[in-house]
Amino acid sequence: FLSRSLNSLFITLSFLVILVSANKLTRYIEPCQLTEDFGGSLTYDHMDWLNKRLVFEKFTKESTSLLDELALINNGSDKGNQQEKERSVDLNFLPSVDPETVLQTGHELLSELQQRRFNGSDGGVSWSPMDDELLAQPQVMKLLDSLREQYTRYQEVCRQRSKRTQLEEIQQKVMQVVNWLEGPGSEQLRAQWGIGDSIRASQALQQKHEEIESQHSEWFAVYVELNQQIAALLNAGDEEDLVELKSLQQQLSDVCYRQASQLEFRQNLLQAALEFHGVAQDLSQQLDGLLGMLCVDVAPADGASIQQTLKLLEEKLKSVDVGLQGLREKGQGLLDQISNQASWAYGKDVTIENKENVDHIQGVMEDMQLRKQRCEDMVDVRRLKMLQMVQLFKCEEDAAQAVEWLSELLDALLKTHIRLGDDAQETKVLLEKHRKFVDVAQSTYDYGRQLLQATVVLCQSLRCTSRSSGDTLPRLNRVWKQFTIASEERVHRLEMAIAFHSNAEKILQDCPEEPEAINDEEQFDEIEAVGKSLLDRLTVPVVYPDGTEQYFGSPSDMASTAEHIRDRMKLVSLKRQQLRHPEMMTTES
Repeated sequence: FLSRSLNSLFITLSFLVILVSANKLTRYIEPCQLTEDFGGSLTYDHMDWLNKRLVFEKFTKESTSLLDELALINNGSDKGNQQEKERSVDLNFLPSVDPETVLQTGHELLSELQQRRFNGSDGGVSWSPMDDELLAQPQVMKLLDSLREQYTRYQEVCRQRSKRTQLEEIQQKVMQVVNWLEGPGSEQLRAQWGIGDSIRASQALQQKHEEIESQHSEWFAVYVELNQQIAALLNAGDEEDLVELKSLQQQLSDVCYRQASQLEFRQNLLQAALEFHGVAQDLSQQLDGLLGMLCVDVAPADGASIQQTLKLLEEKLKSVDVGLQGLREKGQGLLDQISNQASWAYGKDVTIENKENVDHIQGVMEDMQLRKQRCEDMVDVRRLKMLQMVQLFKCEEDAAQAVEWLSELLDALLKTHIRLGDDAQETKVLLEKHRKFVDVAQSTYDYGRQLLQATVVLCQSLRCTSRSSGDTLPRLNRVWKQFTIASEERVHRLEMAIAFHSNAEKILQDCPEEPEAINDEEQFDEIEAVGKSLLDRLTVPVVYPDGTEQYFGSPSDMASTAEHIRDRMKLVSLKRQQLRHPEMMTTES
């Protein structure tokens, strides 16, 4: 090694090479410049120097190569070479060695060269660095400065390339979102214009729309992420990128918000259609129920049932009115939404689709209106029929009441109208009262007959079998016949009583101006005959057409009346005897 070093030195200094033995080196070289191996005192560790030299040479080689690569990358970026920009980042923008590692190695090497101290193995004597080490320091410092400069530029280039790459990726993703929303997404919405013709159809369309919304939601999530990335770049971006970033953000926001508005509009339209068909279905069921109720012929048992039926009909009809009003409101709201549908039709002519939807909505409302009108007409007919049935029941009830009243009048005639009067005047009063009583009974009978005739007319109008001829009319006629027979018997008895009392009173009164009338024997015979006939009539019952018999009053009442007549007949007989035998008048008086 020493020989090589000397030869190198001699050649460099143009010295002549002389071959000498090791012990004669001191003749030519100072001992302080020779190591202990050659008898000198120079402190030197060859392995340490060799290692440092290898580190220096390696650093020099790597740094030089790295500087060339960084210069190529940086110069290519500065020139704006489009071909260089389009190359792969992994192959073209990454140096063959790590700049950080090379810089760290250089800094460590420089630190060793600047603070070179070596402790010997024997006494730890310090020594100064070799000349080549001193010469290596500025070279290392220069390389480090160049590396730092190029590496700083490289980092800036990487940052710009990374930002450009990120911007290109964002632009690519933005265009993907925009292209999908304006392409397949918009096509999906263009294909969905119907509102369905029933609840099930609307629900199917709504389910399809939810699937479309689900697909859109994935792209909307990408939009949110991209919007956040763009906002971050805007906050930290350069002036030259702001315009492009804002343009991308505005384009993305416009497309997404427009698409979201269309989705919301479609959802609201389908929801309104679903509500419309729901109200239409409920109204249809109400109309079907009302129509079914009207188509069934009813035969209520009494007026209360009829009133309840009428009340139920009115409630159902009122419910139908409310349902139809709700249907009109829902339908008009849906028509208003459909009229606004053309505002986002992307230039597509939606007249045909809208016309189909409008015709369907108007058709449903018109059909419900016609069905409701038919039901109203049938309700009017049913109401009239029910009112006629109410009148029928009322007439039958009143007719039955008339029969009851007539029966009560008959019962009163037989049980309470039994007196024949104490004199002619009283009997005439009783006869007059009886005639008035008969007039009341006649009015009651006529009233019952009119009611029964009305029931016949109502039954003909209602096309039902006459109800009154089976029971009430025969009862009315039977009671009236019984009353007529009893009334006639009452009149005969009162008339006979009037004749009896009138003749008896004429005889019993003192009438000097008409002595010939009093002395007429025929009058006495007639009075006696009338009295006997009247007494006999009191014992005869009233015989009805069915053979039944009925007496006026109780036996005691008849006995009292007969006793009064006999007393009057006794007075007449006494008067007759007095006229035959005047001498008896004083005594009898």
